[in-house]
Amino acid sequence: MFTSLTNLALRHPRRMALTALVFFIAAGVYGGPAAGLLNARNSFVAPSSPSAREQQAIKRATGAEDGSGVLALVSAPPSSLAVAAVARTIAAVPGVAAVTPPPGGPASQRSPLVSRDGRSSLIAVTLRSAPDPNAVVSAITAALHGRRGVLLGGSDVAGKEISAQATKDLGFAELIAFPLLAIIAWLIFRGVAALLPVAVGGISVLGSFVILRLINTPLSLSSFALNLVIGLGLGLAVDYSLLLVWRFREELSAGADVPSALATTLRTAGRTISFSAATVAAAMLTLTLFPQRFLISMGIGGAATALVSCAAALLVVPALLVLLAGRIGRVKPAPEGTGRWYRLAHAVMRRPALVAAGTTLVLLVIASPMLRVQWAGVDATDLPAGESARVVSDALGHQFAAQELNPIAIAASAPASAAPRLDSYTRALRAVPGVTGVQAPRYVGSDRWEIRLGAAGDPISSPSQRTIARIRALPAPVPVLVGGSAASFVDQQASIASTLPLALSVLAVLTISILWLMTGSVVLPVKALLMNALTVATAAGLLVFVFQDGRLQSVFDYTGQGGIEQTDFLVLMAIVFALSTDYGVLLMARIKEARDGGRENREAIAVGLEHTGRVVSASAVLLAVAIGAFATSRIIFLKEIGLGALVAVLIDAFVVRSTLVPALMAMLGEWNWWSPPVLRRLHNRIGLREDGPAISRASVAESAEASLAGPPMGS
Repeated sequence: MFTSLTNLALRHPRRMALTALVFFIAAGVYGGPAAGLLNARNSFVAPSSPSAREQQAIKRATGAEDGSGVLALVSAPPSSLAVAAVARTIAAVPGVAAVTPPPGGPASQRSPLVSRDGRSSLIAVTLRSAPDPNAVVSAITAALHGRRGVLLGGSDVAGKEISAQATKDLGFAELIAFPLLAIIAWLIFRGVAALLPVAVGGISVLGSFVILRLINTPLSLSSFALNLVIGLGLGLAVDYSLLLVWRFREELSAGADVPSALATTLRTAGRTISFSAATVAAAMLTLTLFPQRFLISMGIGGAATALVSCAAALLVVPALLVLLAGRIGRVKPAPEGTGRWYRLAHAVMRRPALVAAGTTLVLLVIASPMLRVQWAGVDATDLPAGESARVVSDALGHQFAAQELNPIAIAASAPASAAPRLDSYTRALRAVPGVTGVQAPRYVGSDRWEIRLGAAGDPISSPSQRTIARIRALPAPVPVLVGGSAASFVDQQASIASTLPLALSVLAVLTISILWLMTGSVVLPVKALLMNALTVATAAGLLVFVFQDGRLQSVFDYTGQGGIEQTDFLVLMAIVFALSTDYGVLLMARIKEARDGGRENREAIAVGLEHTGRVVSASAVLLAVAIGAFATSRIIFLKEIGLGALVAVLIDAFVVRSTLVPALMAMLGEWNWWSPPVLRRLHNRIGLREDGPAISRASVAESAEASLAGPPMGS
């Protein structure tokens, strides 16, 4: 494969560059609008969970959403004309199924729709079942435009505002990431070579957008996948391009001509990139094993981005290297074994046990807060303080009986004649600890009954989870499904917990298999898993220390929720694991190359670190900028991903790969390369080695003559 790529780049560099330009424009036209097309609903909910099935049952029976997804906060007492006018205006909006204004008179003192001081009112709005409730929310917003003292909140409004804010953050991240990447790349390369990583990054991002738009047709995806594509796409494309350019310049500096330098670059760095992309894609694809559409979307987006970035680097960069060979520059030659990374490796390996123990201890201390992680949900509190849904949410917590506005909903399957049996069930529900009130069962048609319960405490609190468990354990005379915000949170945790062992097993098997194909060793892949797990734990510990504990809120511009959103946590762990594997592949590939060249174990480690230390450091900085652009988001869970990934990338590159990995490899010695005889024979038969067939001399001469006959493009 790499021989074919080399020949193609040498023979048709201008054609390949022009094709890349055409693809970039076409991808921008087709993939650019993806931001407005990815709109999966309830993307944080497990579709087959009891709470999700309860919602669907009520929707099918009533033709309306289950519960009040829109709340209008009116700064006026319940009996005022302003409240009545707002209720009438909302009721006239197409797509609204029911409007419940607060009661007047003495009943208002006990209503959850009236603030404790009686000065503010809530109007509860239930929407009709529709493919896109955002359209109805937009219509309500337009109908109330210009009215003072009215704010919209509720789950449907919060979902719309979170998606809109994420789209804004997407554009802002692009404005930050691209210029910074260009500046840092120029500081590293000091020439036209700095343009290559950024150009490939743009192709990678837009190409991934195209794939997401195509997949979104049969399978609705979450728009949050676009934010991942921006950060990961830029980061990996820059990473892969940097590796190719660096190796090409090394070969030129060693005296190779352009065809030979390109052939060696693709046979070594190109092979490394292929394995890296495969491991990153495998890590991200494990997210698709979970039922939540948010995780499925992130998994598909991450895997597509890794593969597109690899393809863009291997197809575009070689052609540009040929065209710009005269202006690409050379790495300043230095005698091998004299660089600071080489000296660092030998310093570490003089006392490998001490270095390994000390480094591991420090990282475990940083990771220790993960042991007390608490989970949070996705709701209006993820929004910035000034957004409408966030203001209403804060008002609910301080001024209203908020638990009554987030009821537990029960869908009972029984004919209309089952009222007596349900009455006895209702009496039993009133006695459940944590239940503050029970409405009489309401027949909604199609052999469905609805029962609504009030519950004390926040829906995601431990008392609320215990209340859900008690209700579900209560014997029922007919089949029932328990739903509502608290039940949905319980079901989310249960679905993740049940799927996690499978996802971790698949991740481990895929990673070990891919790294075994690359190295022929079973020890190095297992060591890589342990190093990745340590990096993941370190990132998780920092996440809990900062965001769960509410530290540095003014610095990072967020309001602590007292926990970490669980699906967001899984996405961050997958990203960190993928990027850690990426750097591990870069280092292992160069160490293996040195060892295959005849170096003994410790010398191969030192030479490998010498050749990769600078490029991995530069790549880590560029990747941290690209993926760290998440941290500028005003959505808390996106901010958590950005900051966590940024810190993890830098720790992995500058601590784990620079000290811990060399120390452990020095301690293991020749055991690094051990594999059972049967696997060793299988690996030799598969033959996935760097020393694949080289380009023939005639082919090199012919290719060189064809590609270098005229002046390079742009000269």
